[in-house]
Amino acid sequence: METTGLPSGYRREAHDSVPSTSSLALERARTGDPGNLWITAGEQTAGRGRRGRAWTTGRGNLAASLLLVDPAPQAVAATISFVAGLALHRAIIDLTGPAPSAGLKLKWPNDLLLAGRKVSGILVEGEKLADGRFALAVGIGVNCRSHPEEGTVHAAGDLVSAGVVVECETLFERLALNMAEEIRRWDRGAGFADIRSAWLDRAFGVGEPITVNLADRSIEGRFDTLDDAGRLVLGRPDGGCETISAGDLFFAGRG
Repeated sequence: METTGLPSGYRREAHDSVPSTSSLALERARTGDPGNLWITAGEQTAGRGRRGRAWTTGRGNLAASLLLVDPAPQAVAATISFVAGLALHRAIIDLTGPAPSAGLKLKWPNDLLLAGRKVSGILVEGEKLADGRFALAVGIGVNCRSHPEEGTVHAAGDLVSAGVVVECETLFERLALNMAEEIRRWDRGAGFADIRSAWLDRAFGVGEPITVNLADRSIEGRFDTLDDAGRLVLGRPDGGCETISAGDLFFAGRG
């Protein structure tokens, strides 16, 4: 178990190859781990994204999951995904400067785009443990050096292909530092208004026409904002609005 280079109170379990860092994090929770544990891997062979989609992480890319135990009331725990997105966005800017990463944007609900292509995905999974505790695994995958050419809902890319060169280990260390800072700002969900504001400042496509694909239908409108629970507020052509908790977001002509 490593603590070197990590913020105080955090630990790291580093692996060469695992099926899923998040699955391993939740396994640790089931056996009594107190949380604040990072699981990282040089390769992830059976990772997953939203709606059970596959997310395979090849060598040279970042696969990391942070285990948190009872980090917030369950009603607001899912907003940790915005905390993670903000921490990751900051980490890349911190390491590369604003010019190389000028096109780096957060995309609702859990993606990071560079030059319009998805370079990272975030997945939060929660589980009520047998002892009554609530565990969250915050999974973060970053395409640092390669990306899938097909089989993705949104066009994929990687940092190097977009001219942003950063080593995975360096990125992880900065991410871990920023994540600890943003978790403190989040304050068990009580500080989400501040997180929401910072996230929107870095968001892709606010005010633009969008289509959101839900499980049973598609909705067209305008990306107005996020509400105080992190739901997307879609402005309808008739002047009304609709709040959306989850869905696949597409921008007109861009995906």
